[in-house]
Amino acid sequence: MKYYILAGEASGDLHGSNLMKALQQVDNEADFRFWGGDLMEQVGGHLVKHYKERAFMGFAEVLANIRKIYKMIAFCKSDIEVYNPDVIIFIDNSGFNLRIAKWAKANNFRTNYYISPQVWASRASRVKDIKRDIDAMYVILPFVKPFYKKYGYEVTFVGHPLIDAIANREQADEFEFRQKHKLSGKPIIALLPGSRKQEITKMLSVMLSLVDDFTDYQFVIAGAPSQDYEFYKSFIKDQNVSFIANKTYDLLSVSYAALVTSGTATLETALFKVPQVVCYKGNSISYHIAKRIITLKFISLVNLVMDKEVVTELIQNDFNKKRLKSELERILESDNRTKMFSDYYELEQKLGGKGASEKTAKLIYESLKS
Repeated sequence: MKYYILAGEASGDLHGSNLMKALQQVDNEADFRFWGGDLMEQVGGHLVKHYKERAFMGFAEVLANIRKIYKMIAFCKSDIEVYNPDVIIFIDNSGFNLRIAKWAKANNFRTNYYISPQVWASRASRVKDIKRDIDAMYVILPFVKPFYKKYGYEVTFVGHPLIDAIANREQADEFEFRQKHKLSGKPIIALLPGSRKQEITKMLSVMLSLVDDFTDYQFVIAGAPSQDYEFYKSFIKDQNVSFIANKTYDLLSVSYAALVTSGTATLETALFKVPQVVCYKGNSISYHIAKRIITLKFISLVNLVMDKEVVTELIQNDFNKKRLKSELERILESDNRTKMFSDYYELEQKLGGKGASEKTAKLIYESLKS
């Protein structure tokens, strides 16, 4: 079978690569053409465009790059026509993917969606378009299935692929890890400032402002695969700050606490059982627009899945040195850590166990054979 896969950022690249591996297990003739990243490229097939080329975050950033985005959409459509896949698999990234899906369905391509667009967070009116344009939807968060059911659309909950990604990784030896990266013996506070330049710029300076107040800890920046060290270097002013690129899981596995930019990383941090403070600060215009249309009580996946505040969220003006320092001190205290650990274990159970990629691959392949 021929699979055309559209993933738009680092997390989509991770989940896309695992889905591709699972498809290879059930389909010996699987052929891939995709928009994604390095992990998907390592599996095999043809990388059409890297997600780095279209990493636009927020309403203002999208508007500033609108002409470039429309050119990419037009190119994607023509590329699909030439390849003529048996199925198009969309992974999250709703702004781009739903436009392609509308065209694809109208042109009689089979359309599957793995990892739902966040219509459960805002603009639920798009469910009508999804019902029209998507033949099958595979969701990874438990609350998304009942959300869609309210609108008369049956979707399949397959569990969260992060559980497999974390469980199947090679375990890092803490002593070797510290030696290799020249880290001290102090407990580590991991800093995960995001993956896009604009969010890192807004997040990292505030995170690093705490370094002098926590001298008994070693601060380590988790470098995103989409950015070079040269970009981070201008932020690092203190000897008690280290930088490690492309080793976020290894870093989390040896960390005592973490400051995390809202996104998939909040769930990854929780699955590694690391107490965290969730942070977010966006473009002012984008934030105020989002605030008007997003109806959720929380922004972090941890709190959304648990439907209660497990981790503190510092959003926009609340994300400042004073609040961040206070919340970091709180999660370093043993009583608060014990409660968070308990909630993390419950969270993992709610996420549905192992095998998300394998379940999805089998369902997609069987549907193509029928």
